[in-house]
Amino acid sequence: MISLLPTAGELEILCLGAHPDDIEIGCGATLLTLAEARSVRANALVLTGEGERRDEGMKATGAFLPGAAVDVRVVGLPDGRLPAHWGEVKDALEAAGRDIQPDVVFAPRADDAHQDHRLLAELVPTVWRDALVLGYEIPKWDGDLGTATHYVPVSPETAQRKVRLLDECFGSQTGRDWWDEELFLGLLRLRGVECRSRYAEAFTVSKAVLRF
Repeated sequence: MISLLPTAGELEILCLGAHPDDIEIGCGATLLTLAEARSVRANALVLTGEGERRDEGMKATGAFLPGAAVDVRVVGLPDGRLPAHWGEVKDALEAAGRDIQPDVVFAPRADDAHQDHRLLAELVPTVWRDALVLGYEIPKWDGDLGTATHYVPVSPETAQRKVRLLDECFGSQTGRDWWDEELFLGLLRLRGVECRSRYAEAFTVSKAVLRF
């Protein structure tokens, strides 16, 4: 197994989500695993979210990175309408890029069927050209799960903790017909099978630079 991340020192990460809960659904178990294994400094930028959803987005990423320094910003653009706000999305990312030069970026995968996710994924490489960008996946009605290129195995305890934290952090979503333990654990189990682990989260990487 080869690590694509720096093996020494504090790891700086940037978590990007179109909506509150995107980050935690897409890579929550990975964040929990990182927080246990490494010294982590994290920034999170969420493009939509108002009222209760904004409050959830402000608090959740820190819950998935216990003990880490976490700075969260929620922009508050209209949910489901990000392509119509292309300039504001680009400005928000560029503003973050002036201050944040992470080792790794977590963002939606480029072929995500949701228009908000897809726009964010499209713009991320135009801002962070020197970071490893890991494209996370979010299960949805559209049925857009595809082939992954990279995997992060996670322990059964971490998988269960992810599901528990999702419910605790996003009470506004727990009544949705797709939001349940069976879905989240099922996807973790499926990706685990693909990398010889009980559970795993999967990512796509379009470009990676190897330094020996």
